[in-house]
Amino acid sequence: MNAEFDYDLTPDQWEGLKALRAPARNSRALNRSVLERLIALQLAAMSDGGPAITRKGRSVLLRGSPRLWDVAA
Repeated sequence: MNAEFDYDLTPDQWEGLKALRAPARNSRALNRSVLERLIALQLAAMSDGGPAITRKGRSVLLRGSPRLWDVAA
């Protein structure tokens, strides 16, 4: 497994990351602590006055949660 994509995010962080894919109006409702953690992990960034998902964040989101892999197996 590639360590670059191994993130043990909380359910709130996964939901926050998914919300950042949507238009800016939905991302404004994000919990501040969740957003700060995503920014610290470089999965999100502030852009044009609002939060945005980064390229790294998109890759992590596409790869999914290791916890979800167990459920799908």
